[in-house]
Amino acid sequence: MYTVLVCDDDSAILESIKIYLENEGYNVLTACDGIEAVDMVEHNELHCLVMDVMMPRLDGLRATVKIREKHNLPIIFLSAKGEDTDKITGLGFGGDDYVTKPFNPLELVARVRSQIRRYATLGSMVKNETTIITGGLSIDTDSKAVFVDGEPVKLTAREYSILEYLMKNMGRVLSSSQIYEAVWNEPAFKIEKTVTVHIKNIREKIEINPKEPKYLKVVWGLGYKVEKY
Repeated sequence: MYTVLVCDDDSAILESIKIYLENEGYNVLTACDGIEAVDMVEHNELHCLVMDVMMPRLDGLRATVKIREKHNLPIIFLSAKGEDTDKITGLGFGGDDYVTKPFNPLELVARVRSQIRRYATLGSMVKNETTIITGGLSIDTDSKAVFVDGEPVKLTAREYSILEYLMKNMGRVLSSSQIYEAVWNEPAFKIEKTVTVHIKNIREKIEINPKEPKYLKVVWGLGYKVEKY
């Protein structure tokens, strides 16, 4: 049985989503704000998180940033804000999907089912202790090998370290400074071009069309991420 955490400060919406998901056979946990959600993610085995954006104490976006530091489970945002910029912001903060209120509960259930299926069976998760896969892209963290559609790809040591860091944080947007400090292991000062050059080189090697990348994407003004498939 898969477990879904639903986080919303509106008790009526919380109870409604819980009923629909339980009717579909899911085990459902609930939280009323981002602080509760972060704590429950830490202490439960979860397979999907439905997260309201606007909440007291800790909103859904900031809670997601904290969760993405350690966890890769699918996160579906709920929000009354339906502009494209709001959706882009939500996805940029680490969300996998975005549903605008008011919504059809059956549609939300279908989106939860789709995210769990992708997470559990289609390669979004770490498959074992050493292999990380998304779509046709995979890395082995022991052998430091990279494959695209089964074909080996040769990266420099620095390029591999950047790709591994991004894939271990799959779906999360990481700034140039975060990447630099994690890979070079030193404080970041005026390093945007350094990281940009390496990202460009990685794209040239792993993407069929580097100008329209499938895996390694830029989120303008925020940083880079590896897409989950």
